[in-house]
Amino acid sequence: MAYERELSVAKKAASLASRLCQKVQKALLQSDVQSKSDKSPVTVADYGTQALISFVLQREIPSDSFSLVAEEDSGDLRKEDSKEILKRITELVNATLSTDGTYNLSLSEDDVLAAIDSGKSKGGPHGRHWVLDPIDGTKGFLRGDQYAIALALLDEGKVVLGVLACPNLPSRPIGEPEKHSLQNSVGCLFSASIGGGSVLQLLDGSSPTKVHVSTTENPAEASFFESYEAAHSMHGLSSSIAKKLGVQAPPVRIDSQAKYGALARGDGAIYLRFPHQGYREKIWDHAAGYIVVAEAGGVVSDASGNPLDFSRGRYLDLDTGIIVTNQKLMPLLLNAVREALKEQSQSASTL
Repeated sequence: MAYERELSVAKKAASLASRLCQKVQKALLQSDVQSKSDKSPVTVADYGTQALISFVLQREIPSDSFSLVAEEDSGDLRKEDSKEILKRITELVNATLSTDGTYNLSLSEDDVLAAIDSGKSKGGPHGRHWVLDPIDGTKGFLRGDQYAIALALLDEGKVVLGVLACPNLPSRPIGEPEKHSLQNSVGCLFSASIGGGSVLQLLDGSSPTKVHVSTTENPAEASFFESYEAAHSMHGLSSSIAKKLGVQAPPVRIDSQAKYGALARGDGAIYLRFPHQGYREKIWDHAAGYIVVAEAGGVVSDASGNPLDFSRGRYLDLDTGIIVTNQKLMPLLLNAVREALKEQSQSASTL
């Protein structure tokens, strides 16, 4: 299998990061002191995950040209008032590494800062670039809902493997997300490599199984996913598209790239994402989910049906939004999208 070693290491790194995040989230949810407006727990988990995964990748796959395109840098952690948070992050990373049993070492605070700053790569069309969103869905993390650790590898501008660790995603098909905020959930690990299909296993290390997107051809039988937060995607436009398509079920709103994982195993048939004007999509928000769905038989495109281009640096150059479904529904979905966008444009021009 192509990229077998890289995929194995990516799964190991994401699984370890899941342990780190689960520990932080469990403490957050059990605490009577932490308020939901206090962002420090997700800050610790976010930086800790990036440091941990960066370290594991460099340790397990040594390279003189290691490149990581990631969301965070250590600027804020180097400030005087962040000393305590940096100490907590370092302790958490070391505690998590020790659970693996293969790393007989202890990272210093400087090691952690350096690992985080390894994520400053700008990506691009040449060479290999790891792409990481350490915690995708930070608001979901704080609520105790869905979030994902999303790691992918670009090779010459193409996504060749991806791993989605979804610690709160149940093993059974997902319905309304608020019913599945399970503190004791085992969680799911999706992985895919180019030409190798998409695989699901539980984060407890259970045997992997191949997954496939929904085979639904009738829009009336399809359900669709969209972002939980209205600030992340235009719910009204998604509703208009679903209505034109003939979808009868209400939307299932889920934080993070867990939507891609759920779609890859057939929990729903459609994912619509239409950010508000001026927003630029980052490659780490979609790279891992893209290949997990594509290798499960799905189609991921922009609103005009063009494939996503991950070779242009840290951002996607998109036409309006992102749509995801199976091959049978895509032509119908594209038509509905065009009609809804045309109506939206006409409505805006009359204001």
